[in-house]
Amino acid sequence: MRYVIIGAGAIGGAIGGRLQQAGQDVVLVARGAQYAALRERGLRLTGPDGVIDLPVPVVDGPDALEPTPDDVLVLAVKTQDAIAALDAWAPRPVAGGGTAGDRLPLVCAQNGVEAERLALRRFRDVYGMCVFLPASYLEPGAVTVRCAPYTGALNLGRYPSGADETARRIAEGLEKANFLVPVTPEVMRWKYAKLLGNLANAVEAVCGTLAGDDAKALVARAREEGAEVLDAAGIDRATGEEQRALRSGRVEVRPVEGGGPAGGSTWQSLRRGSTSVEADYLNGEIVLLGRLHGVATPVNETLLRAANEFARTGREPGSMTAGDLAARIPGGR
Repeated sequence: MRYVIIGAGAIGGAIGGRLQQAGQDVVLVARGAQYAALRERGLRLTGPDGVIDLPVPVVDGPDALEPTPDDVLVLAVKTQDAIAALDAWAPRPVAGGGTAGDRLPLVCAQNGVEAERLALRRFRDVYGMCVFLPASYLEPGAVTVRCAPYTGALNLGRYPSGADETARRIAEGLEKANFLVPVTPEVMRWKYAKLLGNLANAVEAVCGTLAGDDAKALVARAREEGAEVLDAAGIDRATGEEQRALRSGRVEVRPVEGGGPAGGSTWQSLRRGSTSVEADYLNGEIVLLGRLHGVATPVNETLLRAANEFARTGREPGSMTAGDLAARIPGGR
């Protein structure tokens, strides 16, 4: 099995790097400066176990690679970039006949819960992956991972539900690369639980920190609002106890010498100067579900607008206080 990692940022780079390190067959797909750096110097992967330079194979798109029937595609771009990637890869011919959309499994390794639906419109066999993998990508060619003894927990299952032999084969290769990969028939339970956790991303990106009473209160309000919406929609999710039991003693954040600043995916996007962030599919998912099910979502609407404003205007992450952000919520604090 060859893993084709579409999107070589923090998550894609971490997964691809560990696969390469473990001797698994892997190809990274990257663009721009990241592609140039990976092609010229390889991937520098920094973690609690030190620094390693990996000559990971890299291409700049589907036209540069001939898919084979043994490939698995791992979609690791941000959800706002998913449609373009899916449309590029789904019609790609596979050696021996057929297209990638008809013949190859596609794993959605993203935050949020929308990418799987987008993928299923274009791919016959779609798998969800709940990614708990604290990692950073702030400069071309370099990725930092922060957990040990396992690099991350990657709950995996067929979308919309089910666990089959393909999922188990994918998991087997990832487990050889130092990931904890439970195969579960209800993977979206885990992804909805992760969604609630990711509602804090906008706060961190705008305010620069999740520390302090104002930031903590704002995160708590966003998550309480999110839980109310999911309850109204009848959406089940993994409990906090389940998540802690999975990770405790196995996937724990450790110090990383020379790993650079740590921050969530939205903060990293702003730090790199991205003009779009994934807030539409995190806080925005709660806003959408709230509107569908008659639940007001003023906190998440405010966080969504603020994160998008920062991306659109190029505003520096962390340049608004949590108090000022909370004051934007209708009704104030």
